[in-house]
Amino acid sequence: MKNYTNITKELEKHSKKDFHFSEGKILGSMCTHPHPIAKKALIKFYDTNLGDPKLFPGTKKLEEKYIIFLKELLKAPKNSSTIIGSGGTEGNITAIWLAKNIYKKKEVIIPESAHFSFKKIASIMDIKIKTIPLDRNYILDISKLKRKINNNTCAVVGIAGSTELGTIDPIKKISEICKDEHIFLHVDAAFGGYVIPFLRGLGYKVSDFDFKIKNVSSISLDAHKMGCSVIPMGALVVRKKEWLKHITVETPYISVNKQAGILGTRSGGTVAGAYALSEYLGFNGYKKIVKNCINNTKYLEKKIENMGLKLVTKPTMNVIGISLKKPGLVTKKLYEKKWIVNRMDRLSAIRIVIMPHVKRKNIDEFLPVLEKVCKTADEI
Repeated sequence: MKNYTNITKELEKHSKKDFHFSEGKILGSMCTHPHPIAKKALIKFYDTNLGDPKLFPGTKKLEEKYIIFLKELLKAPKNSSTIIGSGGTEGNITAIWLAKNIYKKKEVIIPESAHFSFKKIASIMDIKIKTIPLDRNYILDISKLKRKINNNTCAVVGIAGSTELGTIDPIKKISEICKDEHIFLHVDAAFGGYVIPFLRGLGYKVSDFDFKIKNVSSISLDAHKMGCSVIPMGALVVRKKEWLKHITVETPYISVNKQAGILGTRSGGTVAGAYALSEYLGFNGYKKIVKNCINNTKYLEKKIENMGLKLVTKPTMNVIGISLKKPGLVTKKLYEKKWIVNRMDRLSAIRIVIMPHVKRKNIDEFLPVLEKVCKTADEI
């Protein structure tokens, strides 16, 4: 058995092998360095389990307060309900599970830009996925949606902040079709949920995505992305509380009789972190974070174009796609130089996400490296 000192040394050794958000070289992740307030709250509540809530009534109260923040953020109706979980993948799985059980059907329509979690959903739940191509703005081509719907369609998915490019599907137009066809509309706002409301507050014209659109059935969003909270932390907000009966089971071994959702054990620490941060930052604090990220995105956008590289599309939020002939090679060469971006082979591009940990100085340090790598790869 190792003593504590040796274990600590081993942990430190392996930690040094990791890339850390604080270094500012992780440019391809939609997660970020958690805010210190959230980290402190996590430590305070790390041993609480909201899967057994009557044992932790104080932590449960924090969850209820955090849900009030989320409902306000998403303009959710009073009768809505929220399931706190691990993140966007769980939120998407839960939403489609709910739609399948409500409508007793097995087909789901998604845009080509949908998150890979829907491939998992197809496998886990015996769901057939139908994919809609994107239009020239890299959003769901609404003209092709209606013809994909049939008598076995239980849900349509719209994206509010795509993983690839941060684009927002035409949720309002999708909702009108879903209303006519009596279909569940799930909005995957894992990234955009903590961005779009604050872009509006900054005066940007962005597409609507939230519960102000009457036919939106559910929205997933992640606090561990632009919410700047600890990992993992996500939520699924559902328009009607009574719908949850379709994914509720009896739980005879714990302090409540019934439970909805996928997880049994749920960390109260991550919930406390997200709540503490929502109180500490508030809407104005998050607006400042989004403003800084957008300003840095515009700065990078201009520099990239001045370098002679082409963007896939003009950024909708703090995500930039750069068109390249050899994105895999460029990504590999950048990794060798300790810079992390994501390749998007489908778009023949790389993706850069300007998260709060990416400062202007990091961008200035990165650009000469990118230029040199691109020249080596014959991209410029």
